[in-house]
Amino acid sequence: MKKLLCTVLALGMAMSMAACGAAPAASSAAASSEAASSEAPSSEATEAAAEDSDLEYILGNGKMVIGYTVYEPMNYTNENGEFVGFDTDLAKAVCAELGVEPEFVEINWDTKETELAAKSIDCIWNGLTLTPEREANMACTDPYVKNAQVVVMKKDAGYTGTADLVGKTLVAEAGSAGEETITGDENLSQGELVTKTVQTDCLMEVAAGTADAAVLDLTLASAMIGEGTDYEGLEIVDELNVEEYGVAFRKGSDVAAAVNDIFAKLSADGTMQALADVYGLTLAE
Repeated sequence: MKKLLCTVLALGMAMSMAACGAAPAASSAAASSEAASSEAPSSEATEAAAEDSDLEYILGNGKMVIGYTVYEPMNYTNENGEFVGFDTDLAKAVCAELGVEPEFVEINWDTKETELAAKSIDCIWNGLTLTPEREANMACTDPYVKNAQVVVMKKDAGYTGTADLVGKTLVAEAGSAGEETITGDENLSQGELVTKTVQTDCLMEVAAGTADAAVLDLTLASAMIGEGTDYEGLEIVDELNVEEYGVAFRKGSDVAAAVNDIFAKLSADGTMQALADVYGLTLAE
């Protein structure tokens, strides 16, 4: 009996010691887990950081979605079927510096701000005229190209000034600086305004005689009308508001500052001037 009792006691002590020995191991595992949790950010935290940084969002996607309209010489398809243009080529160079792919998406210019805010696109990069209103509602880069709004009419139209267009049919791209110029001018605002989806359609209206004049960007007009073009019968008769182009990102975006840094680099190494020479543009100072 004593022998049996001793055996039972011995087994009890062994089990107790084994249980006591397991406790520190569990405690150590818990401590390790806590340490790992404190060192490695959660997926939620990583996602939140990406949401706070528009740049991280774009880098995480591996691409920059660029909103554009067909607008020569900024974004267009040439006679060889290649998608080119000053903005197209510059955007590709900037994306290469960022380490992401450019994805060009054709948009409706009249709803560009809505598409940007909805993240359908990451930026508007298409000869966007910088205005106080746009700079207040979007994160815009520094200006990079000079431009102006011009009046385009048929040759020998006998134009002497905007007063000649009172009561006439005027055409401009919807939501463009050209439309703003018409509505903001004392004489032009007294004409009948017709808006089109893209600026090239404005030239078609004037050439067809369904509009008396178009108000649009100097950069496009210089490239699209005159000898050797489809619009040899049109000419620039007046130069109105002088302006500058910039790239627009979402309000509060940190991408604009990053692109400004790349602009400075591409300006210093001559890339931007070389592109300006190819497309006949003047860089902003």
